[in-house]
Order: sequence, then structure tokens, then C-alpha cells
Amino acid sequence: MGWRIRSAPGEPPWGFRAPESRVGIMPTSSRPPRGGDRPRTSAASAGPSGRSLEERGGLLVSGLKSSAGVKMGLLGLCNNFSYVVMLSAAHDILSHQRAPGNQSHAVLLADILPTLAIKLLAPLGLHLLPYSPRVCISGVCAAGSFILVAFSGSVGTSLCGVVLASISSGLGEVTFLSLTAFYPRAVISWWSSGTGGAGLLGALSYLGLTQAGLSPQYTLLSMLGIPALMLASYFFLLTSPGTQDPGGEEEAETAARQPLISSEASELKPDYNPNLSLRERWTVFKGLLWHIIPLVLVYFAEYFINQGLFELLYFRNTSLTHAQQYRWYQMLYQAGVFASRSSLRCCHIRFTWALALLQCLNLAFLLVDVWFSFLPSIYLIFLIIVYEGLLGGAAYVNTFHNIALEVSTSRARAVGSISGEVQGRSL
Repeated sequence: MGWRIRSAPGEPPWGFRAPESRVGIMPTSSRPPRGGDRPRTSAASAGPSGRSLEERGGLLVSGLKSSAGVKMGLLGLCNNFSYVVMLSAAHDILSHQRAPGNQSHAVLLADILPTLAIKLLAPLGLHLLPYSPRVCISGVCAAGSFILVAFSGSVGTSLCGVVLASISSGLGEVTFLSLTAFYPRAVISWWSSGTGGAGLLGALSYLGLTQAGLSPQYTLLSMLGIPALMLASYFFLLTSPGTQDPGGEEEAETAARQPLISSEASELKPDYNPNLSLRERWTVFKGLLWHIIPLVLVYFAEYFINQGLFELLYFRNTSLTHAQQYRWYQMLYQAGVFASRSSLRCCHIRFTWALALLQCLNLAFLLVDVWFSFLPSIYLIFLIIVYEGLLGGAAYVNTFHNIALEVSTSRARAVGSISGEVQGRSL
């Protein structure tokens, strides 16, 4: 783990020193002597290890990229965790308060509308707030959501806790997606894998703990370590990319030690312009509609199924109770999402419209089953739900990857302002 050091004059504030085992370099103070004042060898000459400085620099850059990807994946996992848990606990939240009928859509709206508002308003001025305060607010809201729902005595109080989880997830997603623009494009795949892992880990942990006999209240309280992990990951692990192509060991080491604090990251990209006019922002948005609309359709169908049909897909010829069936549906859906969000390194889908069409057909099929109840076994529903998650996760990761490939200017704003999935959920 990196650690904080006091900045010397002329060095970046709040520097992080990367240990040798993580990025393949030594701190400056412990670097072995280079032979006095003799001239430096050229990039093409071989070093003591037999590799040229150019080769060693390439290995260093590769290490930095993979390290940043893992850390961004961890942030994605922590950021989406509270949001997923609230959806998994929707049935318990409402049944505990004895809410009448199928009202899981109330939890969905409380979990989505604040995120929608944040993502719609983010391009208008969120960039004026530095990254660090945003991450702090996100972490505090996530912790507050677990505490508020755990000790709630009414549906209204519980929904306020769900709103806090939504604020945490929405603000964090806008912030961290914007940060991916300062890293290699492969970081988006790691971020997507992390958010998919949050779905699987959140749903599976809630299912496992409640199945083991722990009450929903203590299950939620046991998850308070996740917001703390997110804050620790950002402030103590994540370092800025510096230059994308360091010219040597000295520059690469400097890049590894610079943190993403305040607005320092905006200086790292020459094509980053935080002062776009409203006309320019609208132009960027229109260019992204080809990517946004399929994502909206995928998530509209997906969350229509998850929050509109899951409680109606109830099988009496099984040992699972109604609440347990709902938790299994959520967990299997998140498993499919995790698998497909981690698939970008194996499979790239350019035409996401096909995914939107397949998801809408999935919705139509399950809607007919709710009406006529022709599927004989819950295990068939399990397979369909995994398939639903695969489509949704593939649409998410491929949409952001396609944007990263095609958008060359103001990439941070473009990626950070995409809210197609949350618009689809709200519809």
C-alpha cells in the first residue's frame, strides 16, 4: 500500500510513494547509486538487468496501468455495493414495515431518482467541486444509508435511507467514471468488472447472511466496512496516471506518486476542457445519443422485470419462501451482470442495439408468463434471469467502451455524464 509523505518544496502536495513490489520501482531515497556523476546511458542501452531502459520503462508503464485498473475496479465494487444491497433488501424493507401489496417499485424509485437527478445536473457544474469532497460525500451517504435503514421504524424512514444509498452511488459513479478518462481505456473494463462484482457480492452477501439466520438489521450493519474501504481505496491507494507514456524511470516514478486530489487531475490531459459552453455540451450529448438510447431501452426492460415482475414470479411448488425466491432472483441477476461486465477483454460488442432488442424480448416473454403462468419450474426462471443479467452487463460495459474509442475530446465529461442506464431504470 502506498503511504502519505510530507511534500518537499516543488513536489506535488499529498504525495503517495509507490513501493517497489507494486509498480516495480524504488522510492527515490532508497534508489541505489548510479555511479557518481557519470553520464546517463541512453534509452537504447542495456541496464544492469540486461534490459534496455526503454524495455524497463515499458514494463513499468504496463505495471502502472494494471495497478490503476485493479484499484479502479475496487472503487467500482465499493461504490455500487450499497445500491445493490438496498435492491436486494427491498422485499424485507417493505415486509418488515408491513407495507401492503407489491411495493418494491417504491424502493426502486427511491434508489434511482436521486441518481438520475445527479447525472442530469452533473454536466452543469459538478466539475466545480473537486474529486475529494465528492468521494467523501459518497462514502458518508453510503454509511448513513445502512444505519438509517437498519434502525428504521417506518417505511418513510427506510426510503430516506435508500435515497442516501442512491446519492452515494450516483455521485460516486459520475466521479469515478470521469476519472477513468485520465487512464488507459482498459481501466473502463476494470471499473465495469468492479461494479458487476458489487452486484454479485452485495446480493450474495445479503442472501447468505439472511439465509444463515442473521436478521436484516444486523446484516445491513455488518456491511458498514464497505464505505470505509471505498474512502481508504481512494485516498491511500489510487494515484494519478501522470503522463500516459512516461519517458523514463524518473518521469514514471513522479507519475506514480501524484494523487488525485482537488483539481490536479484536470491538468493531466491536454484535451480536457472544464469550461464547455452549453452549446458545446449539447453537441457532445447529441453525439452520444446513438449509445445512450440502446442503454436506456436495456435498463428499462431490465428493471421493469426486476422490480415489476420479480415479486409476481412466485412458485408455490418449491421449498423457498416468497422472500427467499426474491433474494435468489436478485443474486442470479447480479451474477449474470458480473460475468458480462467482466467479458470486455474477451468479447467486444459494437452494436448494442441488438442487446436492447433481446432484452425487450426477454421482458415480453416474462410478462406473458406472469399473465398465464405457463413455466413449470422456478429453475427455468433462474436461467432466464441469469440471461437477463448477461444482456444488461454487456450493454453497460460495451457502451462505455465504445464511447471511449470514439470520443476524442472532453472525454471525462462525455463518459461521466452518461446516464442512460439510470434513465432507463426511472422510466
